[in-house]
Amino acid sequence: MAKRLPPLNPLRAFEATARHASLTKAAAELNVTHGAISHQIKALEQSLGVKLFERAGQRVKLTPHGAELLPAVSTAFDGIAAATQRMTRPASTGALSVSCVPALLLLWMIPRLGSFTSQYPDIRLTLIPSNDAKDIRAPHIDICVHYGDGSWTDCWMRKWSGLELFPVVSPTLINNRPIRTVRDLADHVFLHGDDGREWHTWLAAADALDLERGRRHHLGDARMATEAAVHGHGVALGDTVTASGLLARGLLVAPFSLSVPAVDDFYVVCRNEMRSAPIVQLFIDWLFAEKEQADRRADAPVAGRIGTRRKRPALKVVGAKTVS
Repeated sequence: MAKRLPPLNPLRAFEATARHASLTKAAAELNVTHGAISHQIKALEQSLGVKLFERAGQRVKLTPHGAELLPAVSTAFDGIAAATQRMTRPASTGALSVSCVPALLLLWMIPRLGSFTSQYPDIRLTLIPSNDAKDIRAPHIDICVHYGDGSWTDCWMRKWSGLELFPVVSPTLINNRPIRTVRDLADHVFLHGDDGREWHTWLAAADALDLERGRRHHLGDARMATEAAVHGHGVALGDTVTASGLLARGLLVAPFSLSVPAVDDFYVVCRNEMRSAPIVQLFIDWLFAEKEQADRRADAPVAGRIGTRRKRPALKVVGAKTVS
């Protein structure tokens, strides 16, 4: 059986005295007498069988045993205070910091910010474009919407969306340099948002791994590759989440009916202690509600074009519309 923890009041007296290096200041903070603080510290020392402070006139100094105990006690009290603050602050008021995959943030979340603001006008958002796993544990970040395999440990997570990948190109580029079959891609610049694995996967599904690929640019992430495609710099791989709005607005077209599953998925992730914060729960609920509405509102012809997976697709194009 686990040993019983020391009483709470002596631990509070110890933490306050160590922080102030003064019995008098600790007594004032806790609204008790100097003698009460001294008594509680002596009781804690007797309970632990060690000396926690050295007295030097009006000041006190931690012994090695006290210095070893203080971080654990301080962390525990800070955690209790933070949890209490999260539970007592209004659910729809305050600041919320969100780390989000750059492409998803720019192409999906920001266009929908008006929906969030109209529902929760008193929540101030800080949006950080990032897919760095370190953000999950960063104290200044409340919640993450990240792309990965869901292998993060010691945190709360929930899959938000899977996605499929397919080529996208600007209407101007495809009109000037038609893409009638997959072989026509050889005449275009390949735009990569990763190290090339995603294009390799799509070309394998299209039975086109032998395609001559000359010109190519590596843009660093999917957001930059998609933006380069919008500007007519080549053909990128879009996905069923972030490219949907660009397709609907006619800024991009999907020349082929073939799409392939992405290796990873989008997840909502946060530290375990943040999951119970009402303001975090509001944002999570909003994310899933918006995704559900977006799926329902998806344009039927576009969804049919980019959402179909076929072993050997008919890769033909007439203008900017796919035919199978």
